[in-house]
Amino acid sequence: MTVSVVQETLNPYKIAQQQIDTAAAHLNLPLHVTEILKQPRRVLSVNFSVRMDDGSIRVFEGYRAQHNDAIGPTKGGIRFHPDVTLDEVKALSMWMSFKCGVVGLPYGGGKGGVVCDPHLLSKGELERVSRGFMEAIADFVGPDKDIPAPDVYTTPQIMGWMMDTYSKLKGVNSPGVITGKPLIIGGSKGRNEATAQGCVYTILAALKDKNLPVQNATAAVQGFGNAGRIAARLLSEAGCKIVAVSDSKGGLYDPNGLDIEKVSMLKDTSSISEYGEKYAISNEALLELDVDILVPAALENVITAVNADNIKAKIVAEAANGPTTPEADRVLASKGIVVIPDVLANAGGVTVSYFEWVQNLANYYWSEAEVLEKLETNMILSYVAVRDLAEEHHTDLRTAAYMISIKRIAAAMEARGWI
Repeated sequence: MTVSVVQETLNPYKIAQQQIDTAAAHLNLPLHVTEILKQPRRVLSVNFSVRMDDGSIRVFEGYRAQHNDAIGPTKGGIRFHPDVTLDEVKALSMWMSFKCGVVGLPYGGGKGGVVCDPHLLSKGELERVSRGFMEAIADFVGPDKDIPAPDVYTTPQIMGWMMDTYSKLKGVNSPGVITGKPLIIGGSKGRNEATAQGCVYTILAALKDKNLPVQNATAAVQGFGNAGRIAARLLSEAGCKIVAVSDSKGGLYDPNGLDIEKVSMLKDTSSISEYGEKYAISNEALLELDVDILVPAALENVITAVNADNIKAKIVAEAANGPTTPEADRVLASKGIVVIPDVLANAGGVTVSYFEWVQNLANYYWSEAEVLEKLETNMILSYVAVRDLAEEHHTDLRTAAYMISIKRIAAAMEARGWI
C-alpha cells in the first residue's frame, strides 16, 4: 500500500479533528455538530513566575483546555514536559472527551500542561511550579467544573501540592478538585495501576477475539514509564512473554523473554541498558518486531505513514495518547492488524479517577478489590460495545469508539438545547 508521507500531518490537533470527521461521517450528523466537536469550548493560557533555588525568578508558560462539558465537568491530566504546545493540549482535551464517552463516564474532556523539564528542577522548584500553575488556573477548575489528574512527568505528590493550593485559595478542604492524589489525602486504591490494568483487560479480550492463547503470547512495550512498566508486569503475570521494552534512552530485546522484575529494578537504580549491551534495541526497531502484542506507551506519533507498513504485531494496544496517525491507521487496517485505540485502551486511568472523585464527594472509600472489579466490568463492557459497533459498520475500533462517544455528546448537547 502506497501512502503519501508528504501529506501526513503530525499535528495532534489536526489529527484529532480528522478522527472526528471520520467517525461523524458514519453518523450523518449535522455539520454544525461536528464543527462544535472539532475545537475546545475554552482554552486558558497562563504565564506564572517561580523563584528558583538560586534566587532568580523564572517565568513558566502553561495551558488548560476544556473541550466539551455537555455531559458533565471536564476531566483530564496535567503534563510537565519541555515540548508541551497549545495544539497538543487542545488535542488531548478532545481525546479525553471521547475517552470518557466510550467508557460511559459523566465527564467531558480537559487537559493541561506546563512547558518545563521536571528532571532539571529540584524538589522545591517542582513544588513551587506545581503550586504556581494551580494558582494560575484555580478559577478555571473545580470539583464541579474541571478536574485535573496526573499525566506525563506528573505524580501523586504533584497532585497533592495542587490540591492543597486550591484548598487554601478557596478556604475549604477540596479533595475532589483533582484525582491521582496520595491515598492519605483522598486518593483511590488501584489508581496507580489503573491505566495499565485497563489496557491489559482490553488486550486479553482482543486475544480471545483473535483466538490467540495468552500463554506465551509475545509482547513489546515501547515506553517504560508508569503505564508501560505496569502493563509489562501485568502481561507477564497473565502468562505473556515480554520480549522487548524501551524508555526514552533506548530499549532491550530478548526473543526468549526479558526478566521484567530485573528490568524494573534497573530502571529504579541505574538504567535499563545495564541489563546487557547484547540486548540493546532502538525504540524505532522495537515497534517493528514480529510480536503478538505491541503496546506503544510513550508519546504521540510513533506509528506513522513512514513505519506503519513495517509493523508486524497482531494487536496494537495504545497505552499512550495519540501514538498512531490517521494515515498509519489506514495502513494497519489494510494489514488486518487490530488497533485498540487510546480512547479505549488507556481509559482505565480516567475510569478509576472517576471512582476517586465519587469517593471524594461521598467521603466513603472502597477497597482495591472493589475498584478493580468495577474497572474490569466497565472496560470489558466498553470493549465489547466498540467491537460490536465496528463489526456492524465494517470499520475499525477507533472509528467505532469515536462514534459511541460522539453520539453521547451530541445527545447531551441536544438535551441542553445547544444544538
